[in-house]
Amino acid sequence: MKKFVLIIMVLSVFALNAVARKTPYLDRAEQIFQKVWDMYRVPKYGLFSEYYPNTYKPDLTYFQDNTGKKAQEVSFLWPMSGVFSATNVLMEFNKHKYIAFQDSMITAVGYYYDKKRTPPGYQAYPLRLDKSDRYYDDNGLVGIDLIDAYRTTKNKEYLIKAEEVFTFINSGWSDDFGGGVSWLEGVRDQKPACSNGKATVFCLKLYQMTHDKVYLDRGKLFYNWMMSHLEDSTLHVIWNSLSTVSGKPDKVFYTYNTGTMIQSSVRLYKITGDKKYLRNARRLAEGSYNYFVKKTDKGIPYIDDLPWFTVVLFRGYQELYAVDHNSKYVDAIITSADWAWENARDESGLLYKDWTGRKDEKKQPKWLLDESCMAELYARIAIIKGEMK
Repeated sequence: MKKFVLIIMVLSVFALNAVARKTPYLDRAEQIFQKVWDMYRVPKYGLFSEYYPNTYKPDLTYFQDNTGKKAQEVSFLWPMSGVFSATNVLMEFNKHKYIAFQDSMITAVGYYYDKKRTPPGYQAYPLRLDKSDRYYDDNGLVGIDLIDAYRTTKNKEYLIKAEEVFTFINSGWSDDFGGGVSWLEGVRDQKPACSNGKATVFCLKLYQMTHDKVYLDRGKLFYNWMMSHLEDSTLHVIWNSLSTVSGKPDKVFYTYNTGTMIQSSVRLYKITGDKKYLRNARRLAEGSYNYFVKKTDKGIPYIDDLPWFTVVLFRGYQELYAVDHNSKYVDAIITSADWAWENARDESGLLYKDWTGRKDEKKQPKWLLDESCMAELYARIAIIKGEMK
């Protein structure tokens, strides 16, 4: 009888360990990540296609001049950065498994590097295929990805590259309208949240990795400019940009702009211990939740914005959750992502742009950024759920 009880106890321990080892969100992240590499990879260039299938070449509308620019044989920098970001998060789970992918992304982003213009920086399309514009928000993304890669590897080459990005972004700073950088190098018609918000996050991450006060001081300058010029004082979300022509804000709201400032607020709180930054993060989190989070007729929360925009908001929510343990904000997006997994995927397993599944997107081409960001999102949820191996 004692032997039987012992066997039951041992089996129970094994069963509990098996349950503990379940990693549903990490499994989703890895599944989507692998699909991106299998379906979007363009081996000839070591890069990725803008859409799947790669025969789909629509007009692209995310440039300063939106006329006549179509998808090309490989993607522009912004969509590809989504793959880099997802790789960096997955590195936190298994460095041995993902280091080769990260090495590939370092090489891939290097194809966009332009040192012919001064200072060096990253242009929107691979240099060997065409000359293109250089955007400050794109460079902010590259800088964030590089410093995140440095954090997981301690490869000093990545830090050097990140510091070079800092120099490029800094070169776009102008003191008119209180400071900040524009969107496109050489064009000063606006000072957008996308460029300045990413620069804020980037500077603070640089400081946390180097403890060089230059980065903290510049991060605070970007932060203070954003909060004083682009926060809506009633809704507590971040406006899209400040026009340097009219001097008025473009009162359009996108989730990711508020997300970067929540993330920056939390990081400044952790760096300085000043609770005003934590109050700012909580105010922006509540404002963005009230403004962006809607519910379907089935009571499922959703956000009507680009998936990647929502993932950047989630980054802010995740960092706030790690500090104050209020799951209200992360739970809304997790529930939405759960619904998407079950109700908004096509036959190949790619996710819809509309996570509610109310629009039939089974046969629609899928954008690289919409898919790569989901690998990042599910990996981030896996961290919250304690699925780190």
